[in-house]
Amino acid sequence: MVSAIHPNRDSSITRRAIFAQAWPIMLAQATIPLVGVVDTAVIGRTGDATALAAVALGVAIVNFLVWAFGFLRMGITGLVAQARGSGKAVEANALLARGVLLGGMLGIGLFALQWLIVPAALALMASGGALDREAAGFIHARLWGAPALLAFYSINGWLLGMRRTRHALALQLVMNGVNMVSNIALVWGLGMGVRGIGFGTAIAEWTALATGLWLTRDVWRNLPHRAAILSRPALARLLAVNRDLMIRTIALLTLFTWFTNAGARLGEAELAAQHVLMQFVSITAFVLDGFCFTAEERVGSAIGAQSRADFLRAVRLVAEWCLWAALAFTALILLAGEPLVAMLTTSEAVRAAAAPLLWFVALVPLVGLASWLLDGVFIGATEGRALRNAALFATAAYIATDLALRPLGANGVWLALLAGYAFRALALGFHWPRLLARLAPGRDGA
Repeated sequence: MVSAIHPNRDSSITRRAIFAQAWPIMLAQATIPLVGVVDTAVIGRTGDATALAAVALGVAIVNFLVWAFGFLRMGITGLVAQARGSGKAVEANALLARGVLLGGMLGIGLFALQWLIVPAALALMASGGALDREAAGFIHARLWGAPALLAFYSINGWLLGMRRTRHALALQLVMNGVNMVSNIALVWGLGMGVRGIGFGTAIAEWTALATGLWLTRDVWRNLPHRAAILSRPALARLLAVNRDLMIRTIALLTLFTWFTNAGARLGEAELAAQHVLMQFVSITAFVLDGFCFTAEERVGSAIGAQSRADFLRAVRLVAEWCLWAALAFTALILLAGEPLVAMLTTSEAVRAAAAPLLWFVALVPLVGLASWLLDGVFIGATEGRALRNAALFATAAYIATDLALRPLGANGVWLALLAGYAFRALALGFHWPRLLARLAPGRDGA
């Protein structure tokens, strides 16, 4: 039988509780960009700048294709947290089944359409020749894991929404550990090159799905009736939230794909350098996401319980932790950036292109902090429309800024990226008063 969930004021919103909830997510998230670091090192240590650039290009395209469905994680987290906060245990568990079913179906569709999508995507990028061939091999290999990955998104979102962050950590460690080992074995062991990176990741995604189904076996054994899972109002709400989140995600992916393409216009060495530097940005963003995901769950629970006090306290405490973490990453990049770049690539041309840009990279944690935190808050509140509008505005403003700064070369590319983070934070801040209005003073449910 499904256990009851009792809505009440959350007495666990303390700095220690926030960190206890966030650290497993931080550790799990830190291993995600580590996979990218390992992939970069595995290819980069060969000294082949074309192969490294192909991985950068392929990763950008695959991220656009699969992260467009990241709403499966985000939407599920917010909805599950709200159901949990309002005491709706049956609905919380039904959301897991809905999400996995939807993710699997979308993944199969993406895999089936790849032969049309990949050539079109490569045609839009500023590349060609051997770079296109290498990148295409990576992408086709990588998409074997698409159905598993999109179903995995929903499981991960459900675990976060249920505050089962240690299970989410275990799931991510399995996925990323298998990924790194598989990639090393297929590239260095079997000599599969760039395609080996793609197949290794696909193997890890299927392993992660199997692990996630096992970790949630208590729910699968006690699923609510099929009518509850396929409830039309519940499905309509899920699809409405996911529609706006999908548009938001596509807008942001357009921003980062434009950023990659901006590097490609400068040449192979510059693109490879940009890819290496983005590993630092990814690690920073993914680790800070530990706190932002915590904000999603805490905000969702507060809204489910209709507690303005819980909402405001959770946002303030998460913001404090995010600021300290951002300052630490900025200091680390400034102090150790050049040696870390040297560890990731033996190409002198790539190292030379990366060195003068480290100052911009060091500013990303401080400038990006507000946008990442507000993302977590609005995702937890399932404010899909605000997230959608903010992302569309930020992407349009970023592209205009990048075009204006093109005479500055690589410096302009990175300045525009910093501006993109600021635009997103400002746009979400515009919607803040309306979000607060959902929790009028005195509506602290018990």
